[in-house]
Amino acid sequence: MNLLHPAARVVDAATGEILTRELIDAAERELPEKSPVFLAMTTTVPAIATYLAALRAGKPVLLLDPELDQTSLRARFTTDDVHPDLALLLTTSGSTGDPKLVRLSRAAVLANAEQVAESLGITGDDVAITTLPLFYSYGLSVLHSHLLRGATVILERTGIMQKDFWTAVNEHAVTSMAFVPSQYEMLRRLRFDPAKYPSLRTLTQAGGRLRAELIDDFAARMSTVDGRMFVMYGQTEAGPRMACLPSSSLTAKSGSVGLAMPGATFAIEDDEVVYRGPNVMMGYAETAADLARGDDQGGVLRTGDLGRLDDDGFLFLTGRIKRIGKVFGVRINLDDVEREFPVVAVAGDDKLHVFTLDTDTRALRTKIAEWLGTHFTGVDVRTIEALPLLPNGKTDYRALEASL
Repeated sequence: MNLLHPAARVVDAATGEILTRELIDAAERELPEKSPVFLAMTTTVPAIATYLAALRAGKPVLLLDPELDQTSLRARFTTDDVHPDLALLLTTSGSTGDPKLVRLSRAAVLANAEQVAESLGITGDDVAITTLPLFYSYGLSVLHSHLLRGATVILERTGIMQKDFWTAVNEHAVTSMAFVPSQYEMLRRLRFDPAKYPSLRTLTQAGGRLRAELIDDFAARMSTVDGRMFVMYGQTEAGPRMACLPSSSLTAKSGSVGLAMPGATFAIEDDEVVYRGPNVMMGYAETAADLARGDDQGGVLRTGDLGRLDDDGFLFLTGRIKRIGKVFGVRINLDDVEREFPVVAVAGDDKLHVFTLDTDTRALRTKIAEWLGTHFTGVDVRTIEALPLLPNGKTDYRALEASL
């Protein structure tokens, strides 16, 4: 499998190192005999060279957080027996569960790269910059979709809070940037002004729900420079992108995550969002024996998300099946609470526990209790200086639950 268009470029902003075919060839000669290839996916040219070499050689790759100890994973998943269609293994935990491996086929990886490229209109003139880890499916999809179309990817490691990042945006004439909700919150605090970056044309958002206020805010900022903002929705199990809402629909379809990716469909079955498409995973892996399994999904993914479709096929998410709590025995949707108030919500001990940056906890507790129609003693409000985040930028709900 070859994701690399002949015209595609990868450039390290700090060192100037450029990805070459010779580097990929050299990396292929160094690939291990055993499968899968365990790759600590740093945001560097050598790591990308090894990744592309493994894909080209038909060796499945397990992408890992460089800070993660590989010992237990190597013991669990090293094997001589892997399915011939298997291309990529990614860990997934979302914000609520234990990590496990998602098995993606070559066809699924290529299909989603093409779907994203088509939805965003990526061309060889585009220049993306890394804003997310490459072992995280959203960050990886930016790499895939741009390489496939012959675009340029700038590798930047300092992050959006540092001057070097924004210097690289201008020096390399970056045209598109991808962010998760927590990064959009940071950008607002930084008073992000797209006019300072003349080449910038596109912002994308995925990796969780972004407040409607912020979507409107950043769409308006981009419109001042004739730019675009796309809201996207996905899961690692779909390689990862499943839906896209373009700028042209942000107002008319406010609150939607968009239409299904090209060649795919959504259905609502028992209130659950079900996705059907060529980019759906083969299944999960919990042991080495699972790496020899074929396609368990048949192109169908039950997302675990609750939602509805409007008459035009646009998807609106309403919550997670697992994100349900109880207050005095009454079921509540924790995502509904987060949509209504500037809080992060978890449940436990027949109470609603919310975390907020607001210091007026008494007033907030009263408002939430009134909104729920329950006594205020069923609501616990705590001020927090900063939310705990997972490496992919999502809220670490398990850390919040552990703090109760």
